[in-house]
Amino acid sequence: MNFKSSLLIGLSFIIGLSILGYVLGNSLLQYKLLERTVLVKGLAQKEVKADVVIWPITFIQPGNDLPSMYTKLEDDTKKIVEFLKNRGFTSSEISVSAPSVVDKVAQDYVNNAEVKFRYNARQTITLYTNKLDIAQKSMLNIIDLAKSGITFKANDYSNQIEYKFSKLNSIKPQMIEEATKNARLTAQKFAEDSKSKLGKIKKARQGQFSIYDRDKNTPYIKRVRIVTTVEYYLSD
Repeated sequence: MNFKSSLLIGLSFIIGLSILGYVLGNSLLQYKLLERTVLVKGLAQKEVKADVVIWPITFIQPGNDLPSMYTKLEDDTKKIVEFLKNRGFTSSEISVSAPSVVDKVAQDYVNNAEVKFRYNARQTITLYTNKLDIAQKSMLNIIDLAKSGITFKANDYSNQIEYKFSKLNSIKPQMIEEATKNARLTAQKFAEDSKSKLGKIKKARQGQFSIYDRDKNTPYIKRVRIVTTVEYYLSD
């Protein structure tokens, strides 16, 4: 009797667990079927003016006598620094790099007979400032220094003018709000088209902010862009 009772209890227990598992699994399946969501993206863009400019001013001095070349570089450096300070820039905004000299005769691929100037010295003065308007006017007026005998290195890929926007934190909240609103509008339209109601946010992810030039002709105008991804619940 004890064996039969134990067997009966064991079978009942197994059957009960099976039924419970089926009910729970079926309920979970039904719940998943009822949980409908829509995943949308919201875009926000804004054009801003750069507030920082990095202006490398590179000038060169060819010659055959090193001492006189260095003297000329020192004179040109003083003229450029004075030019910048006269326009309102401070010493903290101006940095002077050490000059570099290339000896053409020491290069194997150069025909020494065709070398007019053995040495070619090069130096860069960099202006880092938030006085954007003054800097742009100074770029136009630097031709006055060229008239005084300074040879500037133009179209140098490694020393191009850079414009930056440093006040991203001041516009972040507004742009995130705009991107989220645009995402909700898209989700709302989807819900209406599917005869559903838009519910609460299930989860959201903020994308990275990107800053790039509006176009190649106006690099001081920046376009800030953010894309947010939001998943909403849908209900009948």
